[in-house]
Amino acid sequence: MKSLAELQKIKARMQDRVVLREGSGDIRVVVGMATCGIAAGARPVLNEFVKDVSEEGLSDKVTVSQTGCIGICQYEPVVEIFEADKEKVTYVKMTAEKAKEVVEKHLKGGSVVEQYTIGAYQS
Repeated sequence: MKSLAELQKIKARMQDRVVLREGSGDIRVVVGMATCGIAAGARPVLNEFVKDVSEEGLSDKVTVSQTGCIGICQYEPVVEIFEADKEKVTYVKMTAEKAKEVVEKHLKGGSVVEQYTIGAYQS
């Protein structure tokens, strides 16, 4: 069992990740974490988004959270990005490496990474 001091250190270290997942930013990143998403590798994708958004200093405007089934299992892991007054962007077949690129180009730079969107896979 952990001592109270050890638990408080863990809480302090993880606090930014919890706030990030529960925040109220202008941009919402939602990772599908149903059984199919987890089996396809969604957990590392979620963790990468949380880590990179925090490291890039985007926590004030970006909220990262998870959801259940999005309904397009053949494209898992699926990530949806919601921004006010913009159309939802659905990224599919995501990996942690792709998540890093989406943070840099889309969340930080404002440009959708078209080759990872569902539209690119349906063409």
